[in-house]
Amino acid sequence: MTEMAESLPVADRLARDIRAMLISGELKPGQRLSEAAFSERLNVSRNSLREAFRLLTKEGLLQHEANRGVFVSVPSMSSIIDIYRVRRLIECGALLKAWHLHPAVRTMRQAVEAAKSCRLRSDWQGVGSANMTFHAAVVDLSDSARLNAFYAGIAAELRLGFGLLGDPEDLHSPFIDMNDEIVTLVENNRSAEAASRMGDYLTLSERVILKAFEKTL
Repeated sequence: MTEMAESLPVADRLARDIRAMLISGELKPGQRLSEAAFSERLNVSRNSLREAFRLLTKEGLLQHEANRGVFVSVPSMSSIIDIYRVRRLIECGALLKAWHLHPAVRTMRQAVEAAKSCRLRSDWQGVGSANMTFHAAVVDLSDSARLNAFYAGIAAELRLGFGLLGDPEDLHSPFIDMNDEIVTLVENNRSAEAASRMGDYLTLSERVILKAFEKTL
């Protein structure tokens, strides 16, 4: 996997790395990305960085404003609704056909335990990152490299939605135990129930983010 990643063109690798920063919550909605600072930080030419910015702008993760520079996109209400529509199709579908001994189930369990540990320290950004790992592992249950690649972009947009919340505890705290319940159902070979519970999870999560979005209008 590493060899394949390193064979990517420089701009694609840069786009992948910046996308990972978005998913981790390191970059926030509306944040300006300094070309000079990122070029130095990532030790790449400005031309390569501009191409990476162009790729991420095409994905809707960044936006270029004339005479102002490049900024992290702020998701719209319609994009949030669409993201959750796609998530229901992918994640509920993956759980419905999940094999309880799939290696991704172990990753799901580890992510839940990591989130619990972060919760004890009130590390809500850490909880958010563990949550993203959990849901990426749910997608892994499908054994589809194409779905995984597609979901990476969705996950980056989703994390931007998280960034709209003034207090991330409001979003993440209720869902740690729901993730625990979902992975426990999968471990017990109750995939249909896990898929149904994920549907409940996504409906509640969507409402929380949309409520936060309304406060920014």
